[in-house]
Amino acid sequence: GDYLFPNLTVEEEEVTIGKYGMLRKTFLKEHHKGIYTGKLLSGTLTEHCLMIQKQAEERFERLKNQMIENEEVTEELKSRDQMEWVRLMNSITNRADEIVLSEIVYSL
Repeated sequence: GDYLFPNLTVEEEEVTIGKYGMLRKTFLKEHHKGIYTGKLLSGTLTEHCLMIQKQAEERFERLKNQMIENEEVTEELKSRDQMEWVRLMNSITNRADEIVLSEIVYSL
């Protein structure tokens, strides 16, 4: 009736946040509402998600390359036994992804 409610909006630039940034945003929104709201109201949520995205991608690539080297997954193996190479690469990718998610995305 006689109440006036303020029309508050947060203006953010349109940027593309990748997989890890979106997962971080969802994690904060669902499990750490205070941090999420604070970053949203201060306008630093997108910047935070982009920083997490960059860190996660760099860590993922580093881990993946280290695992490929340690497990000797080579082009020679790829030409000799493609199915084995695909199995090993999928395993490495999944393990590196799990490590990145637990160490960077889902931690405070």
